[in-house]
Amino acid sequence: MSQADLLDQDPVFQLKGSMLAITVMELAHNDLARLDQQLAAKVAQAPGFFSNTPLVLALDKLPQDEGTLDLAALMALCRRHGLRTLAVRANREDDIAAAAALDLPVLPPSGARERVIDPGAGSSPAKPPEKPAEPEVRPSKLITSPVRGGQQVYAQGGDLIVLAPVSAGAELLADGNIHVYAPMRGRALAGIKGNEQARIFCQQMGAELLSIAGHYKTAEDLRRDPLWGEAVHVCLSGDVLNITRL
Repeated sequence: MSQADLLDQDPVFQLKGSMLAITVMELAHNDLARLDQQLAAKVAQAPGFFSNTPLVLALDKLPQDEGTLDLAALMALCRRHGLRTLAVRANREDDIAAAAALDLPVLPPSGARERVIDPGAGSSPAKPPEKPAEPEVRPSKLITSPVRGGQQVYAQGGDLIVLAPVSAGAELLADGNIHVYAPMRGRALAGIKGNEQARIFCQQMGAELLSIAGHYKTAEDLRRDPLWGEAVHVCLSGDVLNITRL
């Protein structure tokens, strides 16, 4: 067999499975002007977090009577806010045709249960108090069973404590600190309302993403850290996450 034949048999590529953390934006109305305003406000809550974020546009819940969606304009709007569209989820013929024209993959409507996490939900304008109001402190949220891929757990107004493994594709959110006393392979976002004093504690760091008050590191950065796979303490130092051994 010649050297050329051997080269022809040498594999040039491999196909590998991977669990990636991808954001889904589900549109309720065909109103790009309002979307632009509301998305800007959402991004302002966590500057930098939306930078180059992979996105699936879910169009399957759009009302039929709100006209044809300008998919190209929608993608351009998302890109201005740091969201990169990878695919669309659609069931209307116009949306599917528009995606095909833009060479975008089309996903079928999802039957999975998706939980909306809105850090601003439940807040209302505060009345001027006669004396300084005491900050609301809620008890820590304790999770004792494994957090599986696709699950989201949010500790509003307090800390989140997890005593079981957190799988890839799972997401932990807390207004305060996050403690994981087991392998941590998902996403952990502490201080999501801007608390820069929040901390993250992991017994075994293998996370897809760690974030404090909108400042984050992805798995690509974390894997290069010498403490990958170790017990760590994560805090914010300026605008950078500081990871030290527990």
